[in-house]
Amino acid sequence: MGHGYKITQYSCAVLLIVSSIALAWVTAIDNDDIANGVLLYIAQAFLLAGSIFGLEYYVHLISKKVNYDYQEKRDNPTGNPKQ
Repeated sequence: MGHGYKITQYSCAVLLIVSSIALAWVTAIDNDDIANGVLLYIAQAFLLAGSIFGLEYYVHLISKKVNYDYQEKRDNPTGNPKQ
């Protein structure tokens, strides 16, 4: 994945979080209450933004672990030493 792809992905996640906070703030100031639809948007936006940040980190950890295990097995092979 390219560098521009990650910038776009993270920008969208940040935009979702900022727009959720702004929408909640405007709704609370205007109506003295936050509507159910706004709360639903906030929940979905935070879920998507969290998955963008969290999934990248999780994939990085898994790939690091898999590469480490492969390297360890390659450097220390187990098996019949007579072969």
